[in-house]
Amino acid sequence: MNTAELTPSPDFTLPATGGKTVSMAALRGTPLVLYFYPKDNTPGCTNETAAFRDHYPAFQALGCEVFGLSRDSLKSHENFKAKLEVPFELISDPDEIACTGFDVMKMKNMYGKQVRGLERSTFVIDREGRIARAWRGVKVPGHIEEVLACVQSL
Repeated sequence: MNTAELTPSPDFTLPATGGKTVSMAALRGTPLVLYFYPKDNTPGCTNETAAFRDHYPAFQALGCEVFGLSRDSLKSHENFKAKLEVPFELISDPDEIACTGFDVMKMKNMYGKQVRGLERSTFVIDREGRIARAWRGVKVPGHIEEVLACVQSL
């Protein structure tokens, strides 16, 4: 991987579950996975979050943090996190600050209509705060293993 080509991660400070605030600047020095998902308690987002939950010990063993992020409220995130027993924090971005920074808001077709929505995307951020890898339009099966392999290569 040619580090000269890595893009700095957009900076943001947003509220997260557990009464926490997540700041990209404060996380510098720690590799992290930031996955953007459309909506709490929907089938694809539930499967993706459960897969990250199940692989979380492997990410932790690599010193890597994991955060899920959507436009849902903190209340919705807290319920989703409790229901799935998620061991990492979920970030709330109702004003689309991080969503805009990472360019994950897209026009999508839903039931034959064009709607603006969040495109399922994952970013691996290296210790220097740069985007080491980005996946857009993610399909959940096999994705988390691919993300883990990327983190192992950092």
